[in-house]
Amino acid sequence: MDSSVSESADSSEKTAERIAVILLVEDSLADVRLMQEVLRETGLPHQLVVAGDGERALRVMRGQGEYANQVRPDIVLLDLNLPGMDGREVLRTIKEDPRMRRVPVLVLSTSTAESDIVASYDAHANCYLSKPVDLADFFRLAEALRDFWLRLVLLPPRLPAVGL
Repeated sequence: MDSSVSESADSSEKTAERIAVILLVEDSLADVRLMQEVLRETGLPHQLVVAGDGERALRVMRGQGEYANQVRPDIVLLDLNLPGMDGREVLRTIKEDPRMRRVPVLVLSTSTAESDIVASYDAHANCYLSKPVDLADFFRLAEALRDFWLRLVLLPPRLPAVGL
């Protein structure tokens, strides 16, 4: 399940627009496939890098091992409930490291527990999204991510992975 998938839109997209690098930290293969499909349908040029656990996500962010040549993600879509190091610890690690903290982390979880929401914002999540259960809502979420985070928001300059 851990892989890089490149997606590109048709040639009508502006060539000056950079290809968004999105790190999806998700252990559910079904959710990974669904996200791949809905992001493809948005028409946004992107590269989706998938990490099925927290340790792999941090290797992507740090440019370690098989990710030594990986461009640092523009945004991170982070599930909280992961095997091994959970999403809460991944979030804290990213936001406590001055070399990674500027990358927006969007928590995408099935949990709507107030304690998870508060803890995520306390750890400096950039937003907390409830994972949709309806396919149409998943498409709307992907379009909103595209329109807000990858078109409207001015993201920090893309830096190389930290290589720790």
